[in-house]
Amino acid sequence: MWGVYLNYYHNEQMETIIQQLRQPKTLEDLKLPKTLIRDLILKIIYGHGTVQTQRLNEITGLHWDILETVLRKLEDDGLCAQVGGGFLFSSVEYTITKKGRLKAKNIIVENPYMGLAPVSYENYWEIMETQLEDRFPIEIPEEIINLAFSDVVGLSYAKESLVEACIIGKGIFIYGASGTGKTFIVSQTPELLPPIIMPQYIEFGGKIIQLFDPDFHKKCPEQPSDPRWVKIYAPFVFTGAELNLNKLETLYDPNKGVYETSPLIKANGGILLLDDLGRQRDDHELILNRLIVPMENKKDILYVRGVPVIVFSFFIPVFSTNLDLSIMDEAHLRRAPLHIFLKKPFLKNVAEVFKRNMDFLQENYDNNVLERFKKVYTPLDQGGEGLMPSYAHARDVAQICQAARISKKKDDVDVEVLEEALDKHVLINLQRKGIDMDNLSSNTRTFLIKSKEKDKISQVLSIYGPGLISYHSGIVMVDLDDTITPTQLSHILQDKDVEFEDIQIIAETERHLKKIVLDQ
Repeated sequence: MWGVYLNYYHNEQMETIIQQLRQPKTLEDLKLPKTLIRDLILKIIYGHGTVQTQRLNEITGLHWDILETVLRKLEDDGLCAQVGGGFLFSSVEYTITKKGRLKAKNIIVENPYMGLAPVSYENYWEIMETQLEDRFPIEIPEEIINLAFSDVVGLSYAKESLVEACIIGKGIFIYGASGTGKTFIVSQTPELLPPIIMPQYIEFGGKIIQLFDPDFHKKCPEQPSDPRWVKIYAPFVFTGAELNLNKLETLYDPNKGVYETSPLIKANGGILLLDDLGRQRDDHELILNRLIVPMENKKDILYVRGVPVIVFSFFIPVFSTNLDLSIMDEAHLRRAPLHIFLKKPFLKNVAEVFKRNMDFLQENYDNNVLERFKKVYTPLDQGGEGLMPSYAHARDVAQICQAARISKKKDDVDVEVLEEALDKHVLINLQRKGIDMDNLSSNTRTFLIKSKEKDKISQVLSIYGPGLISYHSGIVMVDLDDTITPTQLSHILQDKDVEFEDIQIIAETERHLKKIVLDQ
């Protein structure tokens, strides 16, 4: 197994690139403006007051020879001075001079960045293009597939489709009810893809662009000798209902002095998941339209001081929603030609997920606990409660069981502890009271539709909200979930061959769940 893992995650091409990325020893080899490096070191000395060369090496990632060359130049120009240290250059300390302090202040106003030295744009492009030009199709070993999906119970068709998406590098649309495991199975998918080497920062026009983000990029054990580059596992970039058009752009952070890249660029080499599609505040069609060019060309454009800069956005898009396929039009679906519909999970699979979570939490329990958990989702005619099975419930109930067991000062999770956990789970409680959360969104939009096909409209839109509220003289008024836009509603009706003349929003109403009482 280790041999398969090594060959897939660290193949011959990867080893060649790592050997190629040796730490530059001269300013010329850096292929960066010399003034940028000198200014960077001066700013760091200014920020510390007095700093040891060892610390400068750690912060900038620059070779000792480059540091020595630059520091001597700064010292000759009267901008810094040696104040101590031992025989070795790594122990020498430098302090800022009055002249250096004044110069550093002026530099910081223009560019406050103080950190790792960037990689030149030319080097970035060369290394990235080498890795990505023949990235797909790929052959994924069976052992890698089993490893990636080792924590996924069931969902064989979904696994197969995700593997195929990764083989050819094409997008995928995954939909189904809440709690069917959409987000979780997608989160395991990046392990199917080989790693990628990327710079942490690049320089363009004297400005710094940050590419590496520790929130999304996980370092591999094998790393280049040049710390400005990192080898990472294929990234998984997750966005949800909070996504808006502004977050899809690269924005300048004046405090850090860097351009912080968007999810489109951070997902380069991996998976970009747009979760809860249709729940965003910005019209989801505008968001999808913004993605078309990066998905098609595998590159995106960011602007540095108004100058366009092309960067790689070689990701596999995954769109997830608990609405239906009509949320995307044909142009968007062409970029995500594969699809997965996740149906209600099987009871045995949900029970297995509950068991795995209990084992992961190292909780002791007996078979009575598992049987009682199954009863929650067993159909009424078979002696159960008839609730809708959910992988999310299985995970959450296991965690609440642990809390309840500790609170009750018990050594094991027994049926009494499980009952308390079930009572405290909000969605289980609501289902027991017959409340459908899918039809209880926080806001409602009232649409006016000019159409004579009242019955057809009522039938088509029944899954999108409260439904028909009135009809008079060819005017249909209908309440829908606030995530539905006029454009989306138009597509929905057109797809179902419903004839209409016009669609307008005439009201938006906030609905509260005041009538839901969880405690009896």
